[in-house]
Formats: sequence, C-alpha cells, structure tokens
Amino acid sequence: MYKIQTLNKISNFGLELFPRDNYEIASEIVNPDAIIVRSFKMDEMEIPKSVQSIARAGAGVNNIPVDKCTEKGIVVFNTPGANANGVKELVLAGLFVSSRRLIPGLMWAKSLIGKADEVPKLVEKGKSDFVGPEIKGKTIGVIGLGAIGVMVANDCVALGMKVIGYDPFISVEAAWKLSSSVKRANGIESLLAECDYISLHVPLSDKTKGIINKERFAIMKKGVRILNFSRGGLVNNNDLVEALNDGTVSIYVTDFPDENLLKQEKVIAFPHLGASTPEAEDNCAIMAVNQTKDYLERGNIKNSVNFPDCDLDFRSQTRLVIANKNVPNMISQITTLLAAEKINVSDMLNKHKGEAAYNIIDVDGDVGEDTLTKIRAIDGVIMARIIKNKSE
Repeated sequence: MYKIQTLNKISNFGLELFPRDNYEIASEIVNPDAIIVRSFKMDEMEIPKSVQSIARAGAGVNNIPVDKCTEKGIVVFNTPGANANGVKELVLAGLFVSSRRLIPGLMWAKSLIGKADEVPKLVEKGKSDFVGPEIKGKTIGVIGLGAIGVMVANDCVALGMKVIGYDPFISVEAAWKLSSSVKRANGIESLLAECDYISLHVPLSDKTKGIINKERFAIMKKGVRILNFSRGGLVNNNDLVEALNDGTVSIYVTDFPDENLLKQEKVIAFPHLGASTPEAEDNCAIMAVNQTKDYLERGNIKNSVNFPDCDLDFRSQTRLVIANKNVPNMISQITTLLAAEKINVSDMLNKHKGEAAYNIIDVDGDVGEDTLTKIRAIDGVIMARIIKNKSE
C-alpha cells in the first residue's frame, strides 16, 4: 500500500487515478511514500524519510527545497504544459488590455452611475479619452519558447502580429510545434530593439534574474509594452519604474506585482491567475498523479527537475532503482556487487542530470534486503529501492 500526502487541495480528477486498493491518500498521513503539492511552502518543512517523490501540480518549484531533496534522493516532479493554455489565455488578455485601455475605460464608465439619462451621451463623448492601438500588424517578441511561449507565439501569429522568438535552449518538441511564421532572433538584444510588445516566458534562475534591466530598457523602442506572466524577478523593478516614467515603457502587465508596482499608473497588475482555471487544475493534478504512479510502481521518471528522465519497459520480475552522485565508476561498482551476489542483469538504463545520476536495473530472480543494504553502502549512492513487477 502506497501512502500519498497532499499538502494542498488537489483536483479529484487526478486523485481518482490512484487505485484505492493500493493507495492511501490524505492531507495528514504518517510516513508518506510521496507528496503532491501546489503552492504550499515546503522550505521549512521536515520532509519524512519515507518520501520518495514530490510532485508539484504546476510548473514552478520555488516552494520546494529541490537541492535538499536531491541530496536525499527524492525525485521532484513538475507538470510543464499542463496549465499552459490557462496561462496563454491570460497573456492574450494582458495583450489586449495593454493596448485598448479597456480597464481605465471600464472604471470611467462605472463612474457615470447616477447620471441617469445622460449616460449614453457621456459614454459617446468620453470614448476619445481611451483610444488605444490595435495589435494587428504590430511586432511582439516572445522570450522563452517552452510550452506557454510557443502557444503565445502561435496565437499572436493567428491574430495578425509579426512574431519574433528567442530561446537558445528550445526543445525539439517545442520547435516542431512553433509556427513557421515566427522569426528567430539571433540574440535577446536584437529582439528587444524591434518589438512593440515583449512577452516573457522563461523560468527564474540566477542567470535570468533581472534579465530585463536598465541596459536592456535602453535598447527598446520608445513606448514598448511588456507582459510578464512568468516570474516577477525577471524584471528589475527599480529600473522598470524609471523606464515607465521616461516613457520607454508605456505599459507593464504582470501577475507578479509588488507594492511599489501597484502604485504605478502605467502598471496593470493581476493576481497570479495563470493556472487558476478548473481545466488547468485538473490537468496539473492528472499529470502529477500519473508521474507519481509511474515512479512508485515502475521507477520511471518524467518531468523531474532534479533527476534525468528515464523510461524502461518493465518485463523482468524485479527492478532496482538507484540514485547516485554523478561521479566515475558508479555503474561498475553496482554491477560488480550484483555479479558477486549472483544476480543477473537482464536490462538497464543509466542517465545523469547535473550532479545527479539515476539507474534502472532489471534483474532475473529476487533481490534481498541484504543486497540492497550493500548497494546503499557504496560511496556515492544516494538512494536505492526494490520494485516488484505486479504484472509478472
């Protein structure tokens, strides 16, 4: 019986995928095998030693102590693309409200309450105060072409915009989905210099923090509109306020505001609503549950942020899964030990990601706890467990 702890309310569309005869699911549970979480901040949480995986029902993992998990051999999953459509739709909404002055117009129209029969005439007369440009024919730069960035770029093409994309690390899968009408930028600076609109879709890291700053504002076209529905730290907010005040940036739209940005007239700030749709919550939960099941039952890894993707058909009776530091001679030590125990390897897969490596080793026959203890004692091994093939 696997035990699953939920640290937030998780969609039942996902949780129902756990067979109740083999899984126990609760928010309060002793010694869970896996955790599924949304926004709960786990940094100060004492993670039980029993935990083998943590699945974030969403893309960002800032609320999970990933480095600490890696040291303990805990696989951390996220669900990239599951909420992509919900975020994309919010980006498009931001694109329209940044241009057509819909929000100021709405607020002004509400101020006419009490004017009775004068309202129709006042509405017609006041519309000239809320003129804004159409987006058709304008140029938008999409920085970051992952699941969301590709969808934004493609839909902007469909809306008649000229689209420039920049992502030096674009995946093959994303490249296949990207419209051929999207122009490739040779560098971020050339994109910034050409665009009327800029939309950010990159994760926050040490390399991307403050990627939009004073030096890059200086490159941009006067009056550019910037959309940031990715992470607040991508933009240097002090430099942004200067760019808003001198007219370099005409409008900044984000769902990651701070108090100072909320005070700025040219900032349109939303709550963090990108994934706040029932469809996105369902999709994220379904993906998180399927990844957790596949890892617990078969040792396969997909969409982990700290361990490599590994997928091996499970055809033997017994499977060993081993996480270790990515250092030389680990495979040799493990297979030598198995040979000494007279355990025959029928199939295996070894991959690494950064400083961590992961092995799936299918063997003929059984593996005892004594052998597992010896594997765990090898210097550099972080985690090792046995999985029995239920279908055998």
